[in-house]
Amino acid sequence: MKKIGRLTLTIATLWAFNPIFAQSPNEPCDTLREVTVTQRKGVTKLRGRADNTHIISSAELKKAACCNLGESFTTNPSVDVAYSDAATGARQIRLLGLAGTYVQMLTENIPNLRGAASPFGLSYIAGPWMQSISVSKGASSVKNGYEGITGQINIEMRKPQADQSVAANGYVDHLGKAEVNADGNIHLTNRLSTALLLHGENSFAGHDENGDGFLDMPKVRQVALMNRWAWMGSDVVWQGGVKFLQERRRSGQDSHHSHGSTENPDISGITDISGIPENPEESLPLYIINVETRRWEGFSKQAWIFDSENDGNLALILSGSYHDIDARYGARRYDGKQGHLYASLMLERKWGPTHSLSCGLSWNYDHFNELSLLRDNESALLRRLKTIESVTGGYAQYTLNVDRKLLMMAGIRYDYSSIYGSMVTPRLHVRWNPRDEITVHGSIGRGYRSPHPMAEWHNLMAASRQIIIPEKVAQEDAWNMGIGVDGFIPVDNKTLNWSVEYYFTRFNHQLAVDLDSDPHAVIFRNLDHGKARSHVVQAELSFNPRRDLALTVAYRYTDSRTDFGQGMVAKPLTSKSKGLFTASWTPRMGIWQTDITLAINGGGRMPTPYTLPDGTPSWDSTYHAYPALNAQVTRNWRHWSLYVGGENLTCFKQKGPIVGASAPWGDTFDATMVYGPLHGAVVYAGFRYNFTHY
Repeated sequence: MKKIGRLTLTIATLWAFNPIFAQSPNEPCDTLREVTVTQRKGVTKLRGRADNTHIISSAELKKAACCNLGESFTTNPSVDVAYSDAATGARQIRLLGLAGTYVQMLTENIPNLRGAASPFGLSYIAGPWMQSISVSKGASSVKNGYEGITGQINIEMRKPQADQSVAANGYVDHLGKAEVNADGNIHLTNRLSTALLLHGENSFAGHDENGDGFLDMPKVRQVALMNRWAWMGSDVVWQGGVKFLQERRRSGQDSHHSHGSTENPDISGITDISGIPENPEESLPLYIINVETRRWEGFSKQAWIFDSENDGNLALILSGSYHDIDARYGARRYDGKQGHLYASLMLERKWGPTHSLSCGLSWNYDHFNELSLLRDNESALLRRLKTIESVTGGYAQYTLNVDRKLLMMAGIRYDYSSIYGSMVTPRLHVRWNPRDEITVHGSIGRGYRSPHPMAEWHNLMAASRQIIIPEKVAQEDAWNMGIGVDGFIPVDNKTLNWSVEYYFTRFNHQLAVDLDSDPHAVIFRNLDHGKARSHVVQAELSFNPRRDLALTVAYRYTDSRTDFGQGMVAKPLTSKSKGLFTASWTPRMGIWQTDITLAINGGGRMPTPYTLPDGTPSWDSTYHAYPALNAQVTRNWRHWSLYVGGENLTCFKQKGPIVGASAPWGDTFDATMVYGPLHGAVVYAGFRYNFTHY
């Protein structure tokens, strides 16, 4: 069992409860043994599943600092994580050429990090808390709802029922950021166990390397606590837990000029800029950004097993969260509160190795209470919005497995929204193995999403742009189709793994963020009838020329376009291509480990600039490709590991990421024109400790 490792041991222990505790939502029941009872590599593509899914294990997460979920995709060619602005440090996922809001985020197969949690949600899950990450591309299973247009990302956390252990992790970098994590679990009885997970981080210093008077990165202080329990009975299994998080982000002007410093005044009470004097510049208050968040979460998962030989079980999932955010962007303000409740009742059973069925009912409830202070050059606009949406639905999903050569998973669900009405969501996945070394997979499906512009995009207030939102926001609706081929080729008694895939996403309705029509405005537009679409082609090779050396090369091309009334144009701030090379060397039986990741991010288009008084554009209309190099060296002992590494070692920094930084209270200020890194090289060091009692 020691060779299998913590992840495989936990999943194998929970094998009988696959729909809830071990199995990802798209996985057919009859493939669980094949998928899990093996030792995993850093990244494993699950060829025994109908959908296109790969697992990022804890071993892969340790190849970088991975302080949180947003830093866990450094070595992943499919998922991009980039800063959405140059002021708040908000990171956004991109999958299949589209924003992370079209990816369904799950924690242990429970929908999470939705709505108000979207802008900063990637920082809410500490890296050392994660056991593995499952990334599914394309239309996902209907089990978890009607969302997930471009895919699903499911995070598995450390389990209380795993072998008793105590673990700790510490991190510090040369910019003054420090972090500490600790977790431990204990078996109170043969069936009952509990775990406690702690996280804390703080940025002790601010930095302004480009001398524009603004902090390059926000000063973040976060504390998080999670307590979870598990009861592992013979016929009844239950897991539950609670989590609390508090975070403060402080950024903005450090001084009016690049030299000297000024005490930052509290401007949170400013609601009208009409009284701000025009001259001199030093008499203006500093432009401060302050975002404070409090978040509570709770969940319960229970399964009743009535036919263990055929994986027959009935499961009930309950979860809830309350998100409270108070954000200040200069004189602008966003106060948002979101209450979320989720319930799902699922029944699963299989009939022999060929047929399996899953069906269930679900309920999703969102309550938003928002207050936004939006200002333009003439006036201040106070916007209050209360939104309540209740969605009830049901689904059925059938899986056919013919001699492990043809695997088909077909599902359909019907949901009714109290705001948008009826939704029908069909999805189909097919996997065919014409030969042992070749696999062909395809998928097609529809997805929906209820957008909340200010809750999901309030970081766009870090600009002087006027924010224009339509009176009625339409529900987003899209189709996603994908096809791919993957396999392996024997090379000198070794294996060369390869894959090629293509995905196409077409929107029937989309709430698009228009930064082009007016360079002084953010316009949210309801687009219909295919005015937004995305094509993505990706190829990947992985090879182990030696037992202690693993190499991966990948290339992706993205063509994502939107029509705002002037014809289809490339989506701004989205790189058209990406090349990735990773190398992992583990000599002396893994006592030492060296990991290198080089990403070449392709060029792209910037939003339409405005014209300066001298006739020149405010910024370039395009940006060029740039490299990003990360490296880490780790020394492992039995219970300890010490690591030292660096991020962005190529030292590429976007020049002038904040437009109009010298006059943030004017009408030319914009901190959202970000396409690349905002800081130079970051050097860090840390330790890991783990003691497991078998």
